[in-house]
Amino acid sequence: MSTRLVVDRERCIGAGMCALLAPDVFDQDEDDGQVLLLDPTAPADRSDLREAVAACPSGAITFRP
Repeated sequence: MSTRLVVDRERCIGAGMCALLAPDVFDQDEDDGQVLLLDPTAPADRSDLREAVAACPSGAITFRP
């Protein structure tokens, strides 16, 4: 079973840690500062993605099966 990234924009507080740690996968919306998932197919075994998920202060980014 593969794991995928999921973002909850309603939970996002716009801290930007995800975009700093994995800029090819995450960005921030210019209008509201919330997370944008640029590459939902990015492999979950990447260390930068795991760091971004762990660094998200609101828990808006998760891995799901």
